[in-house]
Amino acid sequence: MPRFRTIVFFLLIGGLIWFLYEDDFKQDGLTGVWSEMKDDFNQLKNNNQISSTIKNLRFELENFFDSVTDDHSEDVPSPNIESPDLTKPSEQTFSIHNIVINDKKADVESILNDSKRSTLNEYGTNWYTYHEHYQNFVMVAYNDDNEVVGLYTNQDLISSSVDITLQNDKNDVRETFGEPLDSIKKGFVKYRINDNDEQDTYLIDDNYVTIFYDIHQENRIAAIQIIDKSLEDQKEDYFAAPDSALAEGLEYQLFDLTNAARAKFEEPILEWHETSRVTAQNHSEDMAENNYFGHTNLDNQSPFDRLEEDNITFRMAGENLAAGQPSSIFAHQGLMNSKGHRDNILNSDFRQMSVGVAFQEDGQPFYTETYLTQ
Repeated sequence: MPRFRTIVFFLLIGGLIWFLYEDDFKQDGLTGVWSEMKDDFNQLKNNNQISSTIKNLRFELENFFDSVTDDHSEDVPSPNIESPDLTKPSEQTFSIHNIVINDKKADVESILNDSKRSTLNEYGTNWYTYHEHYQNFVMVAYNDDNEVVGLYTNQDLISSSVDITLQNDKNDVRETFGEPLDSIKKGFVKYRINDNDEQDTYLIDDNYVTIFYDIHQENRIAAIQIIDKSLEDQKEDYFAAPDSALAEGLEYQLFDLTNAARAKFEEPILEWHETSRVTAQNHSEDMAENNYFGHTNLDNQSPFDRLEEDNITFRMAGENLAAGQPSSIFAHQGLMNSKGHRDNILNSDFRQMSVGVAFQEDGQPFYTETYLTQ
């Protein structure tokens, strides 16, 4: 297949050269064509914008050829993991994988076994991730007494005493619980929430329950986060204080959330790509420090340019950006509702991923996700 791509590429180049330099060939032969090509090349080389555009076009062509010619027969599919039997919670409205807020960690791990990862979150505690090949994916946060104070899943593990599950939609939720909260108060400041209508937050059982919707699936429930009110109340500001451990936590959480989404939609699991993580971190830092947001940086470099500059080879590459969301979960769910970002997250042809996070002085995070196939 690489030979086929090369043949097609040179045929296209040959056709383009003939189209551009046919008159020069007829007038002065190969010498005239060569002289004209050198002049044109020198002009293009000195124009950074045109040079960058040509690079981007080349990468897009390579991505296209990869999508139609790549052979994935060597890919090993994830095993099909059996889903648990879910029971309605008796003491709280919602449970995830039969776990509710205030359950003990020992009881949780008797159900879910040991966690796969533990990383710092915006509440100053850790998210513990539990899954089998990213199926039956659950994130759990504990307090100092090893009691559950946070839960999240984007998979069919939700049970409720009011018959709300992952199969329901926004209309069902609002018919059941009414109008969602429009703000959360912290100290003397009210922070507005639910501005984009892609999630609803309710105060239920003394827990902040956020239900995320999938706008690409007719506003069906996409995920749920449950945070104990005491945990939310102790978080003084909307954004957590900038911290290197928090940046690392958000990075790995986004990686796990992406793979949980890919498992949900039956796409291959991605591997962590440590080398490109630095490239992603540098771009997040650049955006945070220089107060801009975009795939093209202030030096007019595209994501592909930045990878090449860091000597990272690839056959396919993509980039997702987010900023302003206070957590990895809100950032991920927002990206899933954006068509282009969702396409990267669920692209069947990507094989590696890295994430880089940086903060502005007020704690606002900037997220860069890099997707690769090498």
